[in-house]
Amino acid sequence: MKRLYWIARSAVLWAFSLTHFLIGGTLLILLAIFIDPRKTDSLERFFARMVLRLAGVQFEVRYAPGFDPKRTSIFVCNHVNIFDPFVVYSAIPQFVRGWELEDHFKVPVYGWMMKRFGNVPVPVRFTPTGMKNIVRLTRAALDQGVSMVVFAEGGRTLDGHVKPFRDGIFRMLRQFPYPIVPLSIVGSFKFHRKGSRMLYPSTIVVHVGDTIETEGLDLDKDQVNEFREKVQQLVAAPVDAAISNASSVQGQSDNGSNAEPMV
Repeated sequence: MKRLYWIARSAVLWAFSLTHFLIGGTLLILLAIFIDPRKTDSLERFFARMVLRLAGVQFEVRYAPGFDPKRTSIFVCNHVNIFDPFVVYSAIPQFVRGWELEDHFKVPVYGWMMKRFGNVPVPVRFTPTGMKNIVRLTRAALDQGVSMVVFAEGGRTLDGHVKPFRDGIFRMLRQFPYPIVPLSIVGSFKFHRKGSRMLYPSTIVVHVGDTIETEGLDLDKDQVNEFREKVQQLVAAPVDAAISNASSVQGQSDNGSNAEPMV
């Protein structure tokens, strides 16, 4: 009976959230035809938060003391599930856009929104021409005061832990004199994970880290790898701490039930 309850609950939440997404997303696309998306940022932010609320998510953001909300920045984030774009858009207190796999631009409604709102398409396989296009579009956005979000793992986690970061954005840092901000999504793997349709009750906590200066860094290959690993560790730390704590709690109160994931 518990299993049936979770299935029924998830089906209802998916219906609410998807209905809101399709109707709200279509209206935002139509609105963007006539109005610059920057002028409707508060409406878009409300839309993103409602997608999460209707899916049953409690939401919290924690800002590090060294985070500068006024600086145009590149936010480097872990990737958990398909709700992540709505999570980061709800958490970052700036006008922000992101790198997005080019295949996502073909998804009805969502892809149209990403294209109209100025997200940067990223090819599955990098080529010299593709890299130049990414650099051009990213620089144009940053120079216009648009912060960028990068899911540096290149894919969604399968075990809740942060996967090794790819070095694409880090190799480009010399061309972008803008700071890096590590951003950690915690609690989202418990809520929903790749390969499953289940939506479990969860509080998603987004940790926005200190602003890290990159201007003036002479990043050769070894320094790029070192800096990438440093940022990865900063992103992973809150995630690993939450997983460790949840595992400890589960071990202390384990009653043999596996109806709800703990991490």
